[in-house]
Amino acid sequence: MVVATAVAPAAERVALVAGATGLVGQAVLAGLLTDKHYTAVHAVGRRHLALTHPKLFSHGVDFSNLTSLPGIEHVDDVFIALGTTIKVAGSEAAFRAVDFDAVLAVARAARQAGARKLGVVSAMGANPDSTVFYNRVKGEMEAALRALQFPVLVIARPSLLTGDRAALNQVKRPGEQLGSLAMRLLKPLIPLNYQAIPARQVGQALLEAVRGTQNGARVLLSGDLWDGSKPTWPTR
Repeated sequence: MVVATAVAPAAERVALVAGATGLVGQAVLAGLLTDKHYTAVHAVGRRHLALTHPKLFSHGVDFSNLTSLPGIEHVDDVFIALGTTIKVAGSEAAFRAVDFDAVLAVARAARQAGARKLGVVSAMGANPDSTVFYNRVKGEMEAALRALQFPVLVIARPSLLTGDRAALNQVKRPGEQLGSLAMRLLKPLIPLNYQAIPARQVGQALLEAVRGTQNGARVLLSGDLWDGSKPTWPTR
């Protein structure tokens, strides 16, 4: 077991973001673009970003055939915030293609490009042995990423996310809306790990954890994402 340690971030780093059009990915991207320690930020997705910035480079890729990062010579830190739902994807197979296959493809390609730090958005309840399909896929994804042996791996497991999906032209997720309403009403009775959390908070916490970790793996439960000073759970 290796315990992750926090250090000052290195200067002049190159970052890669997958899922920058999503709620959490957008927050990660915004943080990277304003962080002076990153001189270049590459965003990969099925379509190019409309956003322009002096240090932002947008790349359209086919995740189903991604084996390398064309046009990207080197990456230091990679952030993956890819995810969907079975309802939006249309089937369990289509869901797995995004939440497992695409995530792993990006991580492998980034590793080949020299990436040593990986931050990924998973979910509360992730467990490769779970009887719940969603949780099982998330758990299998985490296990597959650990096998890639990144010197630094940070896994964020948020609870229900809050944020304006309509502003991102994303399909609303009724489960998130109903869950958030119930949690607001019952908030005093719900443990912090299971309270709804703003996507921007998740993105900020993931960025800070990756940037400030020197070695090892960390799992940040939803309660940890609210406050970076709370304890984390080393996983290897």
